[in-house]
Amino acid sequence: MIAALPPAGTFAAGSSLGGVRLGATAAEVRRRFGSDYGVCRGCATTTWYFTYRRFDDRGVGVELTGGRVSAVYTLWRPPGWRGPHGLRFGASSGAVTAATGAVVPFSCSGYTALVDRTSVYYIVDEKLWGFGLIRRGRSPCR
Repeated sequence: MIAALPPAGTFAAGSSLGGVRLGATAAEVRRRFGSDYGVCRGCATTTWYFTYRRFDDRGVGVELTGGRVSAVYTLWRPPGWRGPHGLRFGASSGAVTAATGAVVPFSCSGYTALVDRTSVYYIVDEKLWGFGLIRRGRSPCR
């Protein structure tokens, strides 16, 4: 288990995920989540995976561009995490749009990303599967 990864984190839309903000430095991410992380070998952007146990699917992904956070998102519905307006994993896509207001849908491979400025809500089978933050102008498809 990675001690610094919160057992239940929060997503503050447009602000932070688990306490990590867009533009944070790599050092700030390590201070928040620790230095025990996996590194994506085939990703176009430096991507770190913070999970609860080695080789576990659930946790947080952090993408770094120029040493700063350009995207941060949940991985595989980590237990106990919650979003704004009381949103929790499994909420219907209708509940997400009712809570967030106008969003722009992006069709990704196997899921839909609902984007509100820098906030992303990942929808699988019409249910909320994950949260994330991305820099404006970047694709929300991971």
